[in-house]
Amino acid sequence: MNAEAVNPASPGPVPPAADGAAAPAPRRKARPRIDLRRLGRAALLGSAPRSRALPDAIGHVVEAHRAHHPDADLDPLRRAYVLAESSHRGQMRKSGEPYITHPLAVTLILAELGAETTTLTASLLHDTVEDTEVTLDQVGDQFGAEVRYLVDGVTKLEKVDYGAAAEPETFRKMLLATGNDVRVMSIKLADRLHNMRTLGVMRREKQERIAKVTRDVLIPLAERLGVQALKSELEDLVFAVMHPEEYAHTRELVQENAARADDPLAAVADEVRGVLREADIQAEVLIRPRHFVSVHRVSRKRGTLRGADFGRLLVLVQEDADCYAVLGELHTCMTPVVSEFKDFIAVPKFNLYQSLHTAVARAEDGQVVEVLIRTHQMHKVAEAGVVALGNPYAQPSEEQNAGDGERADPTRPGWLSRLLDWQRGAPDPDTFWSTLREDLAQDREITVFRPDGGTLGLPEGATCVDAAYAQYGEDAHATIGARVNGRLATMSTVLRDGDTVQLLMGQDPASEPSRQWLEHAHTPAARIAIQRRLAAHPEPAPEAAQPSRGPVTPGAPRPAADAPPARPAAADVLVDRPGATVRLAGCCTPVPPDEITGFAVRGGVVTVHRAECAVVARMKSAGRAEVGVRWGESTGCRVTLLAESFGRPHLLADLTEAMALQGAEIVSATVEPPDRQRVRHSYTVVLPDAARLPALMRAMRDVAGVYDVSRAQPQPAGA
Repeated sequence: MNAEAVNPASPGPVPPAADGAAAPAPRRKARPRIDLRRLGRAALLGSAPRSRALPDAIGHVVEAHRAHHPDADLDPLRRAYVLAESSHRGQMRKSGEPYITHPLAVTLILAELGAETTTLTASLLHDTVEDTEVTLDQVGDQFGAEVRYLVDGVTKLEKVDYGAAAEPETFRKMLLATGNDVRVMSIKLADRLHNMRTLGVMRREKQERIAKVTRDVLIPLAERLGVQALKSELEDLVFAVMHPEEYAHTRELVQENAARADDPLAAVADEVRGVLREADIQAEVLIRPRHFVSVHRVSRKRGTLRGADFGRLLVLVQEDADCYAVLGELHTCMTPVVSEFKDFIAVPKFNLYQSLHTAVARAEDGQVVEVLIRTHQMHKVAEAGVVALGNPYAQPSEEQNAGDGERADPTRPGWLSRLLDWQRGAPDPDTFWSTLREDLAQDREITVFRPDGGTLGLPEGATCVDAAYAQYGEDAHATIGARVNGRLATMSTVLRDGDTVQLLMGQDPASEPSRQWLEHAHTPAARIAIQRRLAAHPEPAPEAAQPSRGPVTPGAPRPAADAPPARPAAADVLVDRPGATVRLAGCCTPVPPDEITGFAVRGGVVTVHRAECAVVARMKSAGRAEVGVRWGESTGCRVTLLAESFGRPHLLADLTEAMALQGAEIVSATVEPPDRQRVRHSYTVVLPDAARLPALMRAMRDVAGVYDVSRAQPQPAGA
């Protein structure tokens, strides 16, 4: 069964906000105010008004459901309650309450958020298949395929069958089901919220285990699905379990502020109402208290809290244009804090959220009051996310058609598609579980553009390696380079929001990714694809030596078994780790006599970097231990050179001839299109002796039209 018990660890009631309106606007449809905090105080089996059609026990559910869907057919709810109550009869929660109170509470949470009837029906039945004799086929026969799918999606896998892998495999199954119907995750989030509310009588270690999974997996999923009402309360409940002393202190601060006679937020709210009334803008101006975690964050950021720090103003209007009209009036009549302005209406967040954010300063004491401006529909979506959109697979209503079509279709958000893609390659439950937590921790997204006008959604911090695998999947193994905003860039280049990325692809479909890419892969999809490819094509282990010595030839093709021995392609490196495979880092291409250092990476490989390489600083800051490395006796080397020249006929032929006369073997070359008669070349070459490098660079500079030749430099940190 699910987590049970009463004596909740949830935050206590927050004093009601002071609401008011400048001039109440006529409503086309009643839009109930979403206030999930009252659910903790609702008497599920109390004295609800009797309904002839439905049992008393779900009267609260019906009331909440009718507020959002007055014409809903309640017969499925009646039949679902009868089946759930009879099948759970005799089962008790640890608090001694009948078990049916749990599915009722979960269903009430979803009804308050505005979920449609199919979701509520499945919610009432969500534990029947897991905990009773009811089968999925029975659910499907009585309630249809949609309800059957939703119930199956949230049903846990048995520990008897999966052992320690039951929890990660259950989440994998649930996410796969969510990929086809996001309502699966809506039910799971409401289920976890009620279980967190009633966590108090469990053993401390079990409370902490459940809270950690909630923090690492469920809260990020609530954020990504835009269900802020659930996310905020889950954060507070986790805060209470994981940090009880800080939680108690924060709760005391909130209670002390609520007892104050003067409230700066109320004063500013009255002033805002007056400004909007004079401008003839119909709007509601509400005080929106911060939840406990938000108060705690503000206190850590600002130190001593002032009255305005305990909440924000929320201005609700009818149309998008009214939002900007309100903003203009506030910035004209009050003192705006320009640095606090954000426009999430023109550029919505990836989780459906839309609002204008601004802040104004009080003239009396300089306190800064944050203001959120949104339409009523934006507010509904901001609080309930995908739940507020009803059945995303039904034909859209006229009201939905009038809105943004792209926003109204959450059936496959970009982050969910990426998650479903990489999970297929996760080789085992442990890898999936750890990678899922890591992926969900990346809570900010960027958008980069392709030259063809398409876009790629990537997590913040993604590199060209990640862009390659996001665009081409496993075909990205053949990527040979990239241009970012028209300029050549290394595959390790960190992308920024709005960059244009052109990926340069090789012609060999059997190409293998560079092992160094693992150091620069930020997304699970890229890492798993690279690891799988490298594991399927392992390189022969070098002969053991004390210390280990081996020619390092990054990316060079392997000779055939009967081919004559090739001349040294790169310098020997001695490493203080017997038997280790040694590779020169492609990001900085070290050659003798460069000062070098090494780091152990996956697969028993030691990568060798120039000491000033930006990657070295990142490795050290991440706590990676250095491995001692030094140049061996052999002096062959591989290096990348950049040549800049004026354009002229036969330049390329003359330049490559000069390089060949110096004994340089050209491994790869790229020539950028001319820019104002200037041409930029990049050559990766192998020299049998590193001592020849200065002579090679002089010979290249002596070619007519070439005005500069330099070593490829490591990128600065953060580039």
